[in-house]
Amino acid sequence: MSSICTGTKRDGSSCTLPSNESSGLCWAHDPANAERRRRGQSRGGRNKPSRELQTIKQRLSDLADAVLEGSVDKGVGAVASQIYNVYLRAVELERKVRETEEITQRLDELEALLARPDQGGRRWG
Repeated sequence: MSSICTGTKRDGSSCTLPSNESSGLCWAHDPANAERRRRGQSRGGRNKPSRELQTIKQRLSDLADAVLEGSVDKGVGAVASQIYNVYLRAVELERKVRETEEITQRLDELEALLARPDQGGRRWG
C-alpha cells in the first residue's frame, strides 16, 4: 500500500497524492522528475496562441479599419502590413527552430536510452 506524499503544495497545505515508496514524495514533488516536469510545462504552452500573435492580429485589424475609414493613407497601410508580414514570418521561423531543437533533444534522449545495456542495448540501423 502506498503512503501519502510528504511534500507541500504551493498554498502551504500538505500534498494528498500517493508517494513513491523510495523517496516518500509523489511524482510532482520528487526532484528526480524536475527536468521531465519542466519539459512537459514547456510543451503545454505550444497549443496556446501567443500573446505576440494576438497583438499583431489586432494591429492588422485596426490598420485595415483605419485604411478603410480613410484615417490612414493606403500607401502607409500597405507598407505597415508588409512590415507586419515580415515580422510574422520571423515569429514562425523562430517557432520552427525552437520545435526542431526540442525534437532533436528528445530524439537524442531516446537514442541514449535505447543504447543503454539495461534497456535492450540495440541501436537503430
